[in-house]
Amino acid sequence: MAFREVNSKVVEATVVPGQRLFSQRGAMLAYKGEVSFTPNIQGGQGGVMSMIGRRLANEATPLMTVEGSGTVLFGHGGHHVQVIGLTGDTLYVEADRLLAFDGTLQQGTMFLGSQGGVMGMVRGQVTGQGLFTTTLKGHGAVAVMAHGGVFEIPITPQRAVHVDPQAYVAHHGDVRNKLSTALGWRDMVGRGSGEAFQLELSGSGSVYVQASEEKL
Repeated sequence: MAFREVNSKVVEATVVPGQRLFSQRGAMLAYKGEVSFTPNIQGGQGGVMSMIGRRLANEATPLMTVEGSGTVLFGHGGHHVQVIGLTGDTLYVEADRLLAFDGTLQQGTMFLGSQGGVMGMVRGQVTGQGLFTTTLKGHGAVAVMAHGGVFEIPITPQRAVHVDPQAYVAHHGDVRNKLSTALGWRDMVGRGSGEAFQLELSGSGSVYVQASEEKL
């Protein structure tokens, strides 16, 4: 894995010749070796058309390409960092949560309406994801940012996992998700529990949840 967690807010990336990384622009804290940092005007992989798609979907975030030979320490805004390893599956995550990721991963954008139709779009609005989200697929590692630390919850076919939409960070695996509601009369009169909406994830994979309901 190219990334190693130094502490809860800093990751160290190993950069080797012939392999590139992408990181959020300005996230380099320190480095050793012969390493270059180049602004990536396309915002990642896939060429000009992918860049246009990300911008139209509001999933474009300023990135830089990191190449050379050495080690780099990354961190941003004092946010907590979680390294997620992928072994051929797809990670679903908001673009602004990406701190750094392997250049071997295939970057894409997904319309949330394709997972649940209208309810998928409603889910995007409730979770703050909007109508689109970023996907990273393949073998490699991703460092994502969150508020207050991140914990991983395995998702198994036997039992679905319910998550507060505001605490949701990312998920991967063969996972289906939908927005479930538990609205009652108490919610209507402002005396509810504050947990009227939950994100229900079922299937096989993992979901990453932050220890806060605050957006980045």
